[in-house]
Amino acid sequence: MGASKDAVNTNAVDTMPMASTDAILSTLCDGGYSVRLHGFSAIDKYLGLPALPFLWVQTNADITVLARLIENLRFPGVEIADAVADTLAGSCYFRCMDSDEQETAVSLPLLSFSYDWQTRRFQDPLDMYPLLKQLKTGSSNVDKYPPEYTAAYATPRTLLETALVAARYDLPSAPVLSAPVLSASLPPELQRVFLSSLLVSHWPDRGLELLKRSRLLEALWPELASFEEVDHSKEYHPEGNGWNHTLETFRHRKPVRNGGAFDLRLSLGLLLHDAGKPISASSGSHRFEGHAELGAKAAVRFLERLQFDPALIRDIFFLVRNHMLPAALKRLPLTKTAEIMASPLFPTLMELYRCDESSSFKGLDGYYENSAAYQAYLKNSKNPYRHADGKKIGKPQKRRQLP
Repeated sequence: MGASKDAVNTNAVDTMPMASTDAILSTLCDGGYSVRLHGFSAIDKYLGLPALPFLWVQTNADITVLARLIENLRFPGVEIADAVADTLAGSCYFRCMDSDEQETAVSLPLLSFSYDWQTRRFQDPLDMYPLLKQLKTGSSNVDKYPPEYTAAYATPRTLLETALVAARYDLPSAPVLSAPVLSASLPPELQRVFLSSLLVSHWPDRGLELLKRSRLLEALWPELASFEEVDHSKEYHPEGNGWNHTLETFRHRKPVRNGGAFDLRLSLGLLLHDAGKPISASSGSHRFEGHAELGAKAAVRFLERLQFDPALIRDIFFLVRNHMLPAALKRLPLTKTAEIMASPLFPTLMELYRCDESSSFKGLDGYYENSAAYQAYLKNSKNPYRHADGKKIGKPQKRRQLP
């Protein structure tokens, strides 16, 4: 039941050592160039939120200077950024400005907020500070969508930005922006950046729901939009169809550390764990036959299209392909489960199972029972005097010598 070696494209990738983000930004500052975190990067820093794996930077250094000072610089296309450096903490996207003046012509006024890396001071050209202060102190009493972060115009990118605001900050529900997007073309890298950012945020369900209502979800990621067509049994899934069930699972995640950071691997697994249901067959009481296998392959195609890292794609294949197995641990023989339980990904698979079960009527009794079976396996596996199934290892018998 594990992932086959040829299930995912495993082309070799550049493994050159990467510098840290701080080292790259310090190099620019030492060279006399301005460095400003802007948009989400500056807002997260002000609010004390865990940093996204993507940093947005404005600088007056031009591309020639960046290429001279930063190794392994990439040029993803101006729609994304002028240049990008992949660092140990994530990707650093640079926008080269003509002068030291900060760009204020942004689609969302909230994203005009910035942070000067050298002076360690925030800059607020469009007076976003009152709203951000309310968010930081938890004293926000705004009862409607604030005009301060309403997009000036609707494009696929501004819809993604609005969705990320909804997913990341505790602000009122955003309205659907004007004119549904019936077709959209965005670079795969930009799609990957925003989808990853949504998923590691506190409320990905809010952002994804906004994208569905604006119809951008259907235009960009039709595989996800098709979850709406999955009709679940109300006996076990009171939350509704496949789309509602998927969004509900995110509400049961636990931060990977204090401060509210969420695991991208688990979140992608939750997003895609039922990707096979819209394309699986049902016959009588047998519903969604083979959906785990179908979903694993569909997840690979989706993630490859958005150019996710091959190693991460292999992990998601494992999680989706095996997401039904934890519910059967207590009744399946170890010959069918031991290899999968031995995987370092199995604790994440158990978390996916817990979130999946928590979003239904089933309750968590089954989760606790199967968790006990997994813990017993771990305990016995470390015991040199027992087999993995708990049976004692007998002393080897001496062979009788023939006369």
